[in-house]
Amino acid sequence: MAKRKLTGAEILWECLVREKVDVVFGYPGGAILPAYDALNKYKDKIHHVLVRHEQGATHMADGYARASGKVGVAMATSGPGAANMVTGIATAMMDSSPIVCITGQVPRAAIGSDAFQETDIAGAVIPVSKHSYLVMDIYDLPKTIKEAFAVARSGRPGPVLVDIPKDIQTQAIEFEYPEEPVSIPGNNFAHKAELNDLDQAAKLISKP
Repeated sequence: MAKRKLTGAEILWECLVREKVDVVFGYPGGAILPAYDALNKYKDKIHHVLVRHEQGATHMADGYARASGKVGVAMATSGPGAANMVTGIATAMMDSSPIVCITGQVPRAAIGSDAFQETDIAGAVIPVSKHSYLVMDIYDLPKTIKEAFAVARSGRPGPVLVDIPKDIQTQAIEFEYPEEPVSIPGNNFAHKAELNDLDQAAKLISKP
């Protein structure tokens, strides 16, 4: 398949389409605006539900996941927008509901500088989520989105957060969706023991 040059924002929506997402609950803001600008190209594939508060977006994504059996998706901007999602994320964690929360972040160069509406949301949700990601390289974005959905669905389902700096959303690269399956170490269960293996183990143990 030929590669296409897409912005990080377009890559985000392309990955959501590949994950069979058909609805996103969200509230726009400065750090996530590039993603909302790109949504216009995907409005025939993904329906956006505009909420009145980011906490409502996470609760709606949670309810959608429970009712549909699919992964719910919520979206918000950085700072207070992302912080407003925490209660909904914690609820999804307690009730094992698979949701993926996508947040905008200040540009990479401003991270750690106490920039306007900068919040370490990936760190803040560690206690109340299955996993959280801060994407620092646009080339990691496709595999991060794919892995986020795999983690949300696998084992005990739960919430995952992906934080995407604004400059990554506007940067453009040649896009290629990662087709290889996601490997999650915690899901590599032990193989069923065979009697022959047990016999051999017993013989080895009994040797002087």
